[in-house]
This record gives sequence, C-alpha cells and structure tokens, in this order.
Amino acid sequence: MKIDRRSFLSFVIGGAAGTALTPLPWKLTDDISIWSQNWPWTPVPPRGETAYVASTCTLCPGGCGISVRKVDDRVVKVEGLKGHPVNDGGICPLGLSGAQLLYSPTRVRAPMKKVNGTWREIAWDTAVQEIADKLKELRAKGQPQSVAWVSDTDRGTVAELSKRFLTVYGSPNFIRTPSIQDSYELVLYLTQGLRAMAGFDLANATFVLSFGSGIIEGWGTPPHLFRAKSAMQQKGGKISQLDGRLSKTAAKADQFIPLKPGTEGALALGLIHVILREGLYRKDFLQDQSVGGDALKKIAGDEFAPEAVSKITGVDAKTIVDLAKVFAGAKKPLAVCGRGNGRQEAGNAQEFLAVHFLNALVGSINTAGGVFAVPEPDYIDWPEPEMDAAASAGMQQARVDGAGGKDFPLSRYLLNRLPEALDGGASSPVQVLFVNQANPAFRMVDTARVEKSLKKIPLIVSFSSFMDETAALAHYILPNHIYLERFEDVPAAQGFPKPFIGLVKPVVAPLFKTRHTGDAVIQLAKAVGGNVASAFGWDSYAACLQESLGDKWDALKKEGYWVDAKFSPAAFETKSKKFEFANADITLLPAYAALKAPGDDKSFPLTLIPFDTLRLAGGSVGAPPFLVKSLEETLLQKNDGFVEINPADAQKIGLADGAAAVLSTPKGSARVRVTLSEGIMPGLVAMVRGLGHTAYDRFLAGKGVNINSLMSSVEAPGTGFEAAWGVRAQLTKA
Repeated sequence: MKIDRRSFLSFVIGGAAGTALTPLPWKLTDDISIWSQNWPWTPVPPRGETAYVASTCTLCPGGCGISVRKVDDRVVKVEGLKGHPVNDGGICPLGLSGAQLLYSPTRVRAPMKKVNGTWREIAWDTAVQEIADKLKELRAKGQPQSVAWVSDTDRGTVAELSKRFLTVYGSPNFIRTPSIQDSYELVLYLTQGLRAMAGFDLANATFVLSFGSGIIEGWGTPPHLFRAKSAMQQKGGKISQLDGRLSKTAAKADQFIPLKPGTEGALALGLIHVILREGLYRKDFLQDQSVGGDALKKIAGDEFAPEAVSKITGVDAKTIVDLAKVFAGAKKPLAVCGRGNGRQEAGNAQEFLAVHFLNALVGSINTAGGVFAVPEPDYIDWPEPEMDAAASAGMQQARVDGAGGKDFPLSRYLLNRLPEALDGGASSPVQVLFVNQANPAFRMVDTARVEKSLKKIPLIVSFSSFMDETAALAHYILPNHIYLERFEDVPAAQGFPKPFIGLVKPVVAPLFKTRHTGDAVIQLAKAVGGNVASAFGWDSYAACLQESLGDKWDALKKEGYWVDAKFSPAAFETKSKKFEFANADITLLPAYAALKAPGDDKSFPLTLIPFDTLRLAGGSVGAPPFLVKSLEETLLQKNDGFVEINPADAQKIGLADGAAAVLSTPKGSARVRVTLSEGIMPGLVAMVRGLGHTAYDRFLAGKGVNINSLMSSVEAPGTGFEAAWGVRAQLTKA
C-alpha cells in the first residue's frame, strides 16, 4: 500500500493519539506507581480493607464521574465511574493522577500569612478576622466596590456564596476566568435569547466540522468526547479538522485542511456564502424558524466569496466550495469551534457567531447530532439578602473590568482587562482580591504584566490548595480541601448535551489544617458582621449544600450525579420567538475581521501559536509528576521545552532537529529546542501550553517555557474578550 507524506504523518501522530486512549498508558502509569513508591512523599498503604467511593472529578470543567479505590484510609487509585452519563468509565490522564495531588508535598497544609516576604502559619480564626477587619475598614470609607473576586466558575453553591458575599458587601466585581464558554454563552443569548451553555451531540452527528477544536486534546469533557467521536465514526460519520498544524485531533480526523490560524471565522462565513449562493440551506428553518436571513446574506457577502476567503485563510477556493457542499449535504452536520482545549478564550465572538450561523443554516440547532442550548440546573433558591446603604451604593459602581459597561455592554466578565485597570492610576482600584480555583499569574497572557499589576493590590487572599504562581503573590492563603476531601456540587459538564449535576464527595478525611472554601466564606461573612453576616444563615457549607440541592440530595448522595433524561431544549426566547441572524444586540458587534497576531512582521517573521495536550493540566492545577514524566520527547527533554517548526523554515534559519534556539516575541525571549514537522504550516512555530511553571515543586517548576509569558493580549472588538491566538516571533540559533 502506498502512503503519501501527509497520510504517513497522520498515521504516526494519530497512532500516538490512539495509544493515549488505549489501556497502554494506564498500564505504564501502574508501573510508574509501583516504581514511585520509593519516593519518600508517596504513602504506601498497608494491607487492609479495600473500599470504593464514587465521586466527581473537578480537575477540569468536564464533570466526570470517578471511582476511588482505597485501602483502609489511603487512596491508591482513581478510575472512571462505569455507567456515569458523562464519561461511562472513561478518564483522562489528569483525572487518573488525582492521588498524586492528594498526597503532594506542595500542598498548602494550613492557613498562611506573608510577613516581610516570608510565609508563616497562622490560625484560621486569626486569619479570617484580620481579613474581615480590612474589609470593614474599606466599607467604613465607602469603598466596598474596591473588593474583587476571581473564580474559575460562576456556577454552583461555592460560586454563588462568593457572589452573594460581594453583593451584600457592596461590590459588583465577581470575575470568572476566560474560556470559550464566554463566546458560546454570548452567541446563544444573541441568537436564541437564552442564558445557557452550549452542548454538542457529537455521537449522533454524521459530519463534524471542527474549527481548530482539540476534540481529543481536552476540549469540552475529554472522555465523553472520546466516546462520542468513536461512536460517530463507527457509524460512518466523518470529521474534518481545520487547523494550522497536524494536531492529534487532525491526525485522527477523516480530513485535515491546513488553515491560517486566526482566520477560522472568515472560512465559516465563506462556507455560509456558498451555502446561501447554491441554495443548500434548510429552507424550512430559514423561512419558518428564523428571522434575519436577508441580513445574513449581507454579512456573508461577496467579500467572503471562495476566491476572497482563499486569500485570507490559505484554503483552496475549490476546497471551500466542496467543503460547503459536503457539510450542507450531510444528514446531521455539526460545526464546532474554540481552539485547543478551550480553557482559554482565544477568538472573537464574531467567529463563534459565524459558526453558530453555519449550524443554523443546516438545521443543526436543538436537534439530534447538533448543538443544544443547555440551561444550568435551577436548584439554588436562596432568599434575597437585605442590602444596606453601603452595599446599594457599591453595587451601583461600574465594574473594574468594564464588563457590562458602555464599551462592552454584552460582556459578563473581562478578566483580561483587569491588568489595565490596575495600572491605570497611582493607586489600585482593587484593594482586596480573592482568588478561588484560578491561577491568573500563570494562565493569563503577558504574564510579566499580570504579575506586576497584581503586586499593586494591597491585599490578595488565595484559597488555593497548592503554592501556585498566584498564591505565591498573595498575602494570605486560606487553603481549600482538595476535591477528594470535600463535598461540592458540579452543576454542569462542559459540552454535555443535557442538564447535569455531579456531586463531589469526600473520599478521605482532610489530611491537613485546610478548610472548605464555602465554610471560609461563611465564616468571613459572619466576621464582617451586620447585613453581610445576616445574609449567611447557614451554620456550615455542608448545611448550605444540602438545603440548596433539596429533593435532589438523596439521589445525588447515592448515585453521585443527576441528569435530566427528559431534557427538551427550550423554545427560542428572542423578541421574535425565532432564531435571529440579526437583531439590535448583534449590531452592537462590528463586522467580522480576522485579528492579526501582535508584532512587527519584519522583526518577527514567524507566528507563534499555542497548542494543548492531555498530558498537561489545562486549568488552575499544575500537572502532577506522572503527567510530566509521560510527556513526549518532542515537548520536553529534561528542562528544555520545544517548539515545532516546518523543516523549510528551519532550513532557512539553519536549525536541525533537536537544535537549541532562542525564541523571541515582542514580550520577551526564551531558550528552546526545535522539533521539525511537516505537519505545521510554513511561517508558524508552535509551543505546548502548561509548561514553564515558576511555582509548585521540582517535578514541574522550571521545566520548559510558559508560552503565556511570550504572548501579547489582544482585545476582541465589541466584546473586549481575550482573543490572543498567536504572536509574531523570531527563531534564531542559540
């Protein structure tokens, strides 16, 4: 059998991806587990009684069910929970490594206070009272709006307790960390009038068009999508991957179409142009269930004809026409977008809007094999808190990040604009910052600026379980139990097509002097006193959780999850009660234009782009040792990180495979090594996200480069969302 170059590359890279989904790595992990029992910090359980506890993983937004095996009171293994509606026994490498996080030597074991630059242990009651005293002082000065809270999620009881605290205290500044969820939520609201998450019925699609989404690299809920993709392809379904490099998803796809990163929205509009021109759309949907079809023809006008789009994207005009016909002709087509694993926002809302329009044109909204608007379960029904004059006045102030203001009325959260706000005057507009389950000092682009701006805040309180980069900048750490030690609700599984609640249950008693963040918030509210204390009538977080879940509590405690099996998508709640391709809110967004990577083309002839891997943590938690140990040698060797480059570009620079080089961008430079790949488009260099930590332990810190330290922030027009998909770069011999 003859195999051409691209097919061979797909075979090799796809084989690596396939291996990651087979039992082989898990066997290797077991071997490593046995070997690592010689590590002094790894507990070796004695012979004893074996027990299993069903719970929910919180290490990513996936909401997977887990089965935790214990010997006596020692956790020895974390596996996927069979029969769970989200992952049905599947688990990703990070979830598999949960025991290492539980017993990690880098855990923060007690409340800590920074005194003259040195961390010292402090009693819980003392720490909470000192923070409360500062909050009372600010409130007495009429400055409650100078308090802000950064969290990885705005859903669930802990997030709601945090928001309730800010509201009754008098601050509008609850900020969620950015991800593709921001754009998908906005698009669903603009077109369907719903505040909801996007869910994807990948398993029942017959043709999936992926605009750079890492479907097998952590996008959405990893095990769920692994299974859905396999089920779809086994039934004859096809996947076309549009990407700047031959990712593992591209290698396992049925078709890989190289595309210039940052131009995904232009291609989506080009496909819409062809579908409208050729009359390939679902006429019943366009005529009976939608409005604004004429406006759509203008949005995807002649400037997005195939020949024009080809010049923008690098995709051949004939390929664009053929792809439009195949997509529109599929029985159940589905288009998805959001680069990499989707944990970081990296595109403008117009791109997501164009992809959603594409789904609507072919009738893939709220139908089998399509995209659903999934509401979060509505179970938190607390009484409205009584607001005093200070709280009312503070809540009337503009948000510090500008979200919802005159410049960005459609946006809910804009963490990426916080550094600019902090740098805007002699004193910081944020006097107290709480950070929960987030690590902006590592995950936000232009990390040097982020760190500099955070240092202007007089008081930072972290609830981190680990000494991460943001916790290291804090003044107090009130460490949370990790997920294997606590109760908590998980009211959504990212990308899952049905309403879902998972219950996190304690597998072991807390090992150290940590405390549930929910309990810390309740204690802090009572220490502040007055109306703030009155708004928190619960004796404990456990009581709050059980009361909030109500009649779902018993089922959740027994099964570990609740899913709305009878879910039926809500009708469109727009003004027209139809899907809207155009309305007053949509016109607030400027017309789509591809956003350029920051930097001078002459000084920086290449473009650096990030990519993700399942073998590195993509959220606020750093990768455990097992993940770092299992990284491919093309990503990390000893402490050296790699960049991927096309051989033709490497030859021009005089770089051989594995050679040392200096990677420079407008934001700085770093020593790297190069790996040559025909699978990346000429003109691009790519680096994995998740390396380059400065905190944590010797297994993670100082290994590779944090690509975010080399990236520049790009503000998406109309929304202010972070849209940094790449940056101009130069690669030279070391």
